[in-house]
Amino acid sequence: MRIAIYARVSTDDEGQDPENQLRELRDWCANSGHMINGEYIDYESGRKGADKRRQFAALFDDAAKRKFDCVLFWALDRFSREGMTQTIMHLQRLVSYGVAFHSYTEEHLATDNELVRNVLLALLSSLAKVEAQKIAERTRAGMARARAKGIRIGRPRLDMELRQRIAQRAAKGETPYQIAKALGIDRHTAAKYAG
Repeated sequence: MRIAIYARVSTDDEGQDPENQLRELRDWCANSGHMINGEYIDYESGRKGADKRRQFAALFDDAAKRKFDCVLFWALDRFSREGMTQTIMHLQRLVSYGVAFHSYTEEHLATDNELVRNVLLALLSSLAKVEAQKIAERTRAGMARARAKGIRIGRPRLDMELRQRIAQRAAKGETPYQIAKALGIDRHTAAKYAG
């Protein structure tokens, strides 16, 4: 099997060296009889998206070209720390290219076995959905707590004078775009109060 190794150390993690990961990953490939077709090494936070991690982006470009069969990484948090939903989207993207993934330290995160792949991705997707629901619940609870303290949530209301100026301009036939430009406000706000 053709393997792409992905290693990442954060600039925040003083003293970390990707060689600590790479040595073990290379040995795993050699002992398993796999050929290393590329190594992608980032020195960035795993919270940065694919567009901000050059080697991570290159990994996906090469995966789309099927330059390897499987991506090997030390652990899921070395692969990505963008949150469960985004991480799973990255893994699903690899699978959509026909590329498996294997976590060296988390043997249950290995889709180089095709039978396991669909079950694992379905489970991870379900966990991501639960995580998204929990985040939404916490957000709603935080907003309710803020409202209970008298804090207004959302955009501030326009004062009466500005609303009247919008209405007057609209009555003269100006479009929301023209009103917004003239008064230095958002076009959607102008449209809301123009009608």
